[in-house]
Parts: sequence; C-alpha cells; structure tokens
Amino acid sequence: MTNAVDAPGAVRSARRAGRRAPRRKASRRARKEAMYFWLFISPWLIGFLGFLLGPMIASVYISLTEWDSFTPPEFVGFANYTKALTEDPVFWKALSNTFYYALVSVPLGLVIGVWLANLLNKRVRGRKLFRTFIYLPTLVPLVATAMVFKMVLAPSGPLNELLGWFGVQGPDWLLDATWIKPALVVLSAWGAGGATVLLLSAMNGIPRELYEAAEIDGASPWRQFWSVTFPQITPVIFFNLIMGLIGAFQIFSQVYILTVATGSVGGPNNASQMMVTLLFREAFSFYHFGYASAIAWLLFLVILAFTLIAFRTARNWVFYETEVR
Repeated sequence: MTNAVDAPGAVRSARRAGRRAPRRKASRRARKEAMYFWLFISPWLIGFLGFLLGPMIASVYISLTEWDSFTPPEFVGFANYTKALTEDPVFWKALSNTFYYALVSVPLGLVIGVWLANLLNKRVRGRKLFRTFIYLPTLVPLVATAMVFKMVLAPSGPLNELLGWFGVQGPDWLLDATWIKPALVVLSAWGAGGATVLLLSAMNGIPRELYEAAEIDGASPWRQFWSVTFPQITPVIFFNLIMGLIGAFQIFSQVYILTVATGSVGGPNNASQMMVTLLFREAFSFYHFGYASAIAWLLFLVILAFTLIAFRTARNWVFYETEVR
C-alpha cells in the first residue's frame, strides 16, 4: 500500500532530478488494437497521399513551370502568377464572373432554404410528401439537371413560352451575355433542397418551450421566427454558407454543359467564364498545365480568404447553445 501511494511521488522526484520516468510497456491488446487501427485506416491514408496530397504538392511545382505534358517542364518561377494577375484579361473576367455567381447564388440558396424549411416545419396535411418533393431535385445527377435546364432555357423553351403568356418577350438565356449568369443562378436555386433538409432538422430540434414563452409574451409569428427560430438555426446556416461558397467558386459542370453548344466553354464572349472552366480550358485545350496550376492555386487563395472572412464574422451572428455571452 505504501509503495502504491509513493509511486507518483517517485515519478515526480525522478522528473525533477532530470531522469525520465520509466515507460510502461504497451499491452498485447493495445498493440493489437493499434495494428488494426493502422490497417483499417491505411486505404484512406494511401488515397490521401496518392490522390490528394501528392498531386497538390506536384501542382505547386508545376505552377512554377511551363509544361505542355509532352516535353520536360521548364522552370519559370512566378511567371505564370504574374501573367494571370497582370497580363491576362480573361483571368479577371473569369474571377469577376465567379464572384458574381457566388455572391448571388449562395445568399439566394440560403434564403430559399430557410423559407422552405420554415414552411415545411408547419403542421400541415401532406407535409411529408412536400418534404420529399423538395429534396428530390438534390438526388437528380447534376448533368441530368443541366441538360433539362438547357431545354427549359432554350429561346423557344418552356420558360420563354410561359413568359409569353404574360406578354413578356423572353431573352435568349444561354446565348445572351447579359442573361447567361442569371440563368446559372436560377439553375443553382434548383438544388436548394439539400440545405432545406438540414435547416428543417435544426428547426425540429428547437425546444417547444421557447415558442410557448414567446407566445405568452405576445410575440407575433414573424417575431418568433427572428427571435427564436433564426438564432437557433444559425450554426446550420453557417455550415451551408461555407459549403455553398466553396461549391460556388468551383462551379464547372453547369457552365460546361450549358455553354459547350455555343462553340466555346464559358461563352458567349466569356460572359460565363468561371475560374474552373478557365483552368480546364488552359490545361486541356491549350495544354498550358503550368498556367492552369497557377490559376488553381490562385482560386485556392480566394476560397481560403472568403472562408476566413466568414469564420471571423461568424462570432457576430452565429449562436451556439454552449456559448456564454
């Protein structure tokens, strides 16, 4: 008993004396668990090192070279970055188009998601069926959705025919440089069902007692939403904001499918040229892999900057129940 009590004191004395305390040898069961841990995690590690971290490191080097994938790369330093920032007007056009798309589509998707979730959270007949219909577009592959919208937004498509019933001359959505970006925003709103489901789940987790207390105080339904519902769902809104920003800055498939028929991806006249489509064109049409890698890393910095801004401003409007304010 005395030895058991004095053991911690002996360890502390050994540490003060500069001697390392003896380590207990891992048991056979612990070593077996560690072996199984590394065994089961090895597929992910191999995939991460071989298909993510390795290519990322290689792309950093490629961005500093002039390489067409057929001849040995030629080191040019930061020439590709200088070209993008100072010499290539298409780069700035693509960046401004991407900003426009992200800053319009992401807030619009959040507003639609919150609105739909609030409607579906009410106790109405058939709400489970409505919830299913709202989420179904999310399950449709993006390529199929883009192909459908390509027919809907055609000059003689259903949308322009619908506008014609009200005496409105519909524009050439995909052929007009003014309307191509709004068409992409409309397409992005089609997938708001994913955010709606998450927001609806957050609303279902709000304690009913909060609404009862608000009703006793005479709060209107609108006031209850802004004072009770909205603060409780801000963490989910913040999550959708971050994921939406990342996805919006990386938009590619929609632009490629909707504009490839115009003769050039990102047309007309680069009106829908986005950062990833520009990267794709430079790499696989012009074989400028070094320049394309530089564009990719510039896009990474843009996404990182907006993500950091979102995290820095989140403390002003995101409410967590465990926080003490």
